[in-house]
Amino acid sequence: MAENASWRMGELLRIVILFLWDKPAGASTREIMEAIAKSTPLSAEETSPVPDEAGFSRYEVTTRAAMTALEKAGWLAREKSRWLLTEEGQLACKDFRQASDFYIESQRIFENWRLNRPAIYLTIEYAREKAWEQIRRFLQNLTHYEFLSLVRDLLTAMGYYLEWIAPPGKKRGHIDMVVVPEPLRANQQRIMVQIKHAGQVITAEGLESQVSAIYKDTLVLCVSSGGFTEKAKEYASIQAPHKAVLMNLERFVDLWVEHYDKLTPDARQRFPIEAIHFLSLNE
Repeated sequence: MAENASWRMGELLRIVILFLWDKPAGASTREIMEAIAKSTPLSAEETSPVPDEAGFSRYEVTTRAAMTALEKAGWLAREKSRWLLTEEGQLACKDFRQASDFYIESQRIFENWRLNRPAIYLTIEYAREKAWEQIRRFLQNLTHYEFLSLVRDLLTAMGYYLEWIAPPGKKRGHIDMVVVPEPLRANQQRIMVQIKHAGQVITAEGLESQVSAIYKDTLVLCVSSGGFTEKAKEYASIQAPHKAVLMNLERFVDLWVEHYDKLTPDARQRFPIEAIHFLSLNE
């Protein structure tokens, strides 16, 4: 029985790996679980709820725990509620030409991780995922100008000074606002802020087009709630390190949390958040 359970866990993990293989932007936990359900018949036992595990079915509990183990091994990475297959993970999987070898290694990693793991772990992980999904939906449902206003609030809280902002209803161009580090911008680099909201992932070609349309000696801060492709990130960090800075939705929220105490009361009302504390699960 134990051997069959080990084999089945490896089979579910292999579905996860294959699903993420060609998704550089990753996929949410919910999307991964739906992919598993579509890719393999699940038994009544696997779909039955597990007591004290936030209503998860048994296959979800097993897969979530195993994915976290692979994250610790460096095979998977997580950004909020999205999972990505790392280059290390791809290389490791290519080393296992036999499915049985992959199952054995994934089981070894899982068992090493599972030792002394608190039972509440998955409940906390689920709470984090639900919180992020709620935040993501809230932000994605904002209009372009509402999201632009939040970006303005954040940059102001971070100590930047607003020099110009596009008025509501303005036909969108390449620039949504201009900020500077100090109110008197003598000998300072102006920052041109471009906001892409509720759209597709920004590609390297799209980013290069945006950057090239801006003045030569200015810095472009590109804020995209849809995120960036890996090639766009590579372009910003390697080909245009002094011209482009990227901020995806995850980074925006992290900075909002970090600077929350410095936001104005109106800003906190526009996007209110609240911290909930759990017992620390230090590794």
